[in-house]
Amino acid sequence: MKQVVGMVVSNKMQKSVVVAVDRLFHHKVYNRYVKRTSKFMAHDENNLCNIGDRVRLNPSRPLSKNKCWVVAEILKKARIYVPPTSTPVSEKVSWH
Repeated sequence: MKQVVGMVVSNKMQKSVVVAVDRLFHHKVYNRYVKRTSKFMAHDENNLCNIGDRVRLNPSRPLSKNKCWVVAEILKKARIYVPPTSTPVSEKVSWH
């Protein structure tokens, strides 16, 4: 197997992530390019990956029933939304 690049879609497990890998192939009958997505479970030793991160996976020996990939590197971190902090009630302007 070779290295693959994909997007993290789940990180709810400890030291594991689910990565969606897209691939394009040419359909001979339709004469179009078709997109297919595969989901791989991968080992994330330090729990550094978040949902939306773009990662590179290396193949490895089977680590569990479903896990035979290891996160080699995080290519691009996802932008995480931080809601603005609400101002205390005493600072709000009252118009009455």
